[in-house]
Amino acid sequence: MKRKLTELEIIRRNKLKAMIKEGINPYSRNIDYSDNSSSLKEKYDKFSKDELHEKQFRASTVGRVLTTRGPFIIGKDSSGPIQAYIAKKEYPEVQKIINFLDIGDIVRFEGVVMKTNTGTITIRAEKFEILSKSLKPLPEKFHGLKDVEERYRRRYLDLIMNENVVKTFKERTKIIKSIREYFDNLDYMEVDTPVLQDTLGGASAAPFETFHNALDMPFYLRIATELPLKKLIVGGIDRVYEIGRIFRNEGIDTTHNPEFTSVEFYEAYSNMEGMIKRTENVFVAVANALNKNEVEYAGQKISFKTPFARIDMVDEVSKKSGKDFRNISFEEAKEVAKKYDIKIESYFTTGHIINELFEELVEDSIVQPTFVTGHPIEISPLASKNLKDPRFTERSELFILGKEYANLFTELHDPIDQLSRFTKQLEERKSGNEEATEIDMDFVESLEYGMPPTGGCGIGVDRLVMLFTGQTSIREVLLFPHLKHKKEKGVENE
Repeated sequence: MKRKLTELEIIRRNKLKAMIKEGINPYSRNIDYSDNSSSLKEKYDKFSKDELHEKQFRASTVGRVLTTRGPFIIGKDSSGPIQAYIAKKEYPEVQKIINFLDIGDIVRFEGVVMKTNTGTITIRAEKFEILSKSLKPLPEKFHGLKDVEERYRRRYLDLIMNENVVKTFKERTKIIKSIREYFDNLDYMEVDTPVLQDTLGGASAAPFETFHNALDMPFYLRIATELPLKKLIVGGIDRVYEIGRIFRNEGIDTTHNPEFTSVEFYEAYSNMEGMIKRTENVFVAVANALNKNEVEYAGQKISFKTPFARIDMVDEVSKKSGKDFRNISFEEAKEVAKKYDIKIESYFTTGHIINELFEELVEDSIVQPTFVTGHPIEISPLASKNLKDPRFTERSELFILGKEYANLFTELHDPIDQLSRFTKQLEERKSGNEEATEIDMDFVESLEYGMPPTGGCGIGVDRLVMLFTGQTSIREVLLFPHLKHKKEKGVENE
């Protein structure tokens, strides 16, 4: 492969060759060290400079070099900054290695623990070793990676140079841990369900398709975990959840990525009301884990004080449009939709129009956490009918700042009604709705054995992380977001 090297890269490669010529291994396998940044502070911060000088504690540590300042080498490990003092005259063997050092090298220090005049814990290096020679210079410290897409593409550099990025992903881990602890403490069972599914279902979304050679079968990458999880409810696991990857072959923007993480949870002998309480408590659990009872997001202060607000979809659309959508003909509904430039698809009914008008007229006005209830049956093929008005369902979505964060409902457990709903979805699919689900007969048959009354919910974990970390792009909370291929520049022989 031909590559064009910069002048700095050539200099570093020459240092590499010189190290090897001197019999120094530039890629040492020495993994012996006693402390990291955190443990050094924990053990020795309590001592004064003079006390450390008197006690002569010994330690060794490893990390990446970020800068040098006179006799000091400053670096970092996964827990924070590290620093070494190089006494060149006392330890000539150390000086020999220092001559090959570059910013970005991964190194090992060993020596006596000391404190500088500024109180920084430092190792007076008696032994120094380069564990991994860096052949490329790091981005300039104060400007870093200016190109946002390059930050995402080279996330490893982003993590090295930007402490705030590291903080975001540590908080992501805390958030997922708090969700898991919340459900574990309620005696939910965490499970794994298949990513490859032979039937499209569990949500309305365009799938990725693949093929399994040995089975000679087409598969979809799952667009939801709902149906297999509800089969487990049928099987007698009354409380079940899964935190996992979901794949949808749809557009990419600041809140959508082709693959994302969700948590779906289902509870036998529950309903939409039970799921509303569970969902509120998930947000509270995350807020407590991060010590954030409220957050500032996109210029708005968001409070997680419960109970969250509630509105009805049909009532809000009626208010905004000036038409009573509980008592309106399809033709009248179409006229209202046209007024707002909503395209009427061939499979649309009044229920579809209500949903489209809600997205157009209401969503953006929602700021604080708000449960939207009363979804039309046409857009809710897996939710139980509203007992008072069967045109609608016992379904709710949680919106914050105009974005959906959770989708929950009283699960449909009538197998005859479920098959009828799937059939109507299939008709929509034939009429051009690419996001309509297919008929999952195995799921229908599972319901025929009997599923107890059940409540279920799905929460988008990435959006949750965005909210609690103040990030307005989903790419900031995904370690490796999807990007277009980068055009390669011209290259030459090394």
